[in-house]
Amino acid sequence: MNEMLARGHGYRFTDTQDWFTHNEEKWRAILRHVTAPYPRVLEIGSWEGRSAVFLLTELCLNGGHLVCIDHFDLMETKAGRERHAKLHHNLSLTGKSYRVIDEFSVPGLMTLLREEMAATCPGFDWIYVDGSHEAGDTFLDGELAWRLARKGAIVIFDDYRWDKEPEDSVHHPKRGIDAFLALHEGEYTVLSAKTDYQVVLQKKTEMRIGFLVKDTADTDSEGTKQDEIDDGMNVVLTIDAGYAIAAAVAILGVVTHTPGRVTFFVVCKDLSDAVKAKLRQSVIGDADKIIVFLNLPPPTSTSPTFPSGLLWAKISMIPMLAVDRVLYLDADVLVRGDLTGLWETDLGGKALAAAPDVGVPIGHDAIGRMPYFNAGVMLMDLTLMRKDLVSLYALGAEMENSQFRDQDALNVHFRDNWQAVSLKWNAQGLGTYAKYHTPDRVALDLEAMANPSIVHFTGALHPSLSAVINPFVQPVTGKPWGYIGAPGHPYAEEWWEVCETTAWKGWRSSAERRADVARRMEEAIEAGIREFRLRATELGDH
Repeated sequence: MNEMLARGHGYRFTDTQDWFTHNEEKWRAILRHVTAPYPRVLEIGSWEGRSAVFLLTELCLNGGHLVCIDHFDLMETKAGRERHAKLHHNLSLTGKSYRVIDEFSVPGLMTLLREEMAATCPGFDWIYVDGSHEAGDTFLDGELAWRLARKGAIVIFDDYRWDKEPEDSVHHPKRGIDAFLALHEGEYTVLSAKTDYQVVLQKKTEMRIGFLVKDTADTDSEGTKQDEIDDGMNVVLTIDAGYAIAAAVAILGVVTHTPGRVTFFVVCKDLSDAVKAKLRQSVIGDADKIIVFLNLPPPTSTSPTFPSGLLWAKISMIPMLAVDRVLYLDADVLVRGDLTGLWETDLGGKALAAAPDVGVPIGHDAIGRMPYFNAGVMLMDLTLMRKDLVSLYALGAEMENSQFRDQDALNVHFRDNWQAVSLKWNAQGLGTYAKYHTPDRVALDLEAMANPSIVHFTGALHPSLSAVINPFVQPVTGKPWGYIGAPGHPYAEEWWEVCETTAWKGWRSSAERRADVARRMEEAIEAGIREFRLRATELGDH
């Protein structure tokens, strides 16, 4: 067999089997995308090691580690044994750290997956898939390797334009690569051109192996296996068309600040397909975030008297969500921080966790004195909450006209079955009533709202005239997009800044919104005059 001494370093490469050197220039241009000081490299299919030597001497120039997986005919043939010997010879000449796994790709990758589960810093920064040409094998190699790829890793598939078989054949790697690309759409940036022989990707999502094996997974204090059995965070909002823009701001805040997998359940009423499409734009570009739309259910046969409509949706949604734990958010919130800490709150056997209500922290006369939570942000154990839905529905029907309606019903029903969380997770009344000290607020940690993770714009969307001119609570409470805005609120402008990054960019200054604000203001004035005249007539009768 004709061999050559490569680059004068004594490498043993077969000169008629050089399928790599033509890639060197393109690969050098890609090396800059790897920022790890000591890269970890994985290669599936190494042959005699040309690409492996390149990676060790150029990518791992200042340190790092390379793992090669190749079956070498399982050492049962002379050719396989010779390739194995050449690979070790060539890699050893680099003086760099390497390891060869002489297995077929799937068992070799499973060996690595098992090892990486127990590793201190698992994953690889560069992965080269150049094994079997069978479409199914290529897909499986890519899928398992993807689970080993760190966020930001470079993943290269070879032979995308292989000319020995039709490209649509199951015996061509392109078909498997295309299936992989479709499955993981949104999780990567393509760095190669459509006509290139290789497909080069950079991963945008966090590493997630996705399963556990015996004796490798960490456990918590109660022996529960963690991480890989985590299905991510479930966030639920209840909206109609009037709160769609606010929901986009709330969702985008979660997407921006909370890493990992999040499923948004949007329980909605009368949302058009066009509005739903705009809301979906809030999660485009992050494959870990998805939106599921659920229509608000009608009254059930078991609770025909329970109030229907969006106002009571945070109760009527409880039996319709096919998950056990959710983080409920009112649409009128601005998410400014990572919600993982709230999501991981230990409920201690309670049905829900919520922040105290800053306005009425120990309740109000209509329901009695008791610790009272704001229902705009709730971590809910739906399994526990479903245990006595009949009683909750009956209470809702009874309290349909209570001052705070669904919030009152939830507080009464769960009065001894909720856990308080910090006001950083539901900062209410900022710039207005929260600054007024009352005996009921003395026990609250209002300082927790100094830099909140969730800002809640409490108050009416379109306040009444009497609320606007009420001298005892100024500035008036409101929402940034309402006709009066949220005057004096320290985060109102930040809400608008986020809004400008949603699908409703430009809405703030639009003629449509200006017309709506003018109409809402006139309606408030007319309603206020009617209220004044009615009250004046009543007083005159006395």
